[in-house]
Amino acid sequence: MIKHMVRYMMLFLALGLISGCGYNTIQQNEETVFKAWGDVESSLQRRADLIPNLVETVKGYASHEKETLEAVIEARSKATSVQLSQEDLGSAEAMERLRQMQGGLSSALSRLMVVVERYPDLKASQNFLDLQNQLEGTENRINVARQRYNQAVERFNFSIRKFPNNLTNKLMLHLDRKEYFQAEETAKHVPSVNFTQ
Repeated sequence: MIKHMVRYMMLFLALGLISGCGYNTIQQNEETVFKAWGDVESSLQRRADLIPNLVETVKGYASHEKETLEAVIEARSKATSVQLSQEDLGSAEAMERLRQMQGGLSSALSRLMVVVERYPDLKASQNFLDLQNQLEGTENRINVARQRYNQAVERFNFSIRKFPNNLTNKLMLHLDRKEYFQAEETAKHVPSVNFTQ
């Protein structure tokens, strides 16, 4: 009987230590980072999915703008070729590679929008307006998803640094800090395009 009581007490003590040392919190915060990154990828994929239709619509009105259209397709191809695994979220190099490819796509889209300005019929096209609205909404989603990802990273990185969680991580989990998503300097000044004029 005493032997069982000692076992139960040891079990409760162990559970108390595990819950008080941040073991579960750290893992929960890491899962939040993974989920937030999944949301970023989902938004990036939505943008990539819209681009072929956008290019085809522009091609219908401005087929001789071949160089710009091909640049957009190539940038889309490069951007979608970079996929980060969960382990890559701790790699500054992997995050930089993704940021550069996505920045290249944003730049190509900006050049495409400049081309569109030369074609009033295209700007008035309902198909183009619908795609433009969807693309604009997607850009907003991407921005929100990036912010939520960075908030999740902040929470996780703090949770593995604070005491006594840092000991738990060092002795048991061995998890690395995650990298923030950082925008390129040029992306901080996104040109506004007005298609209603």
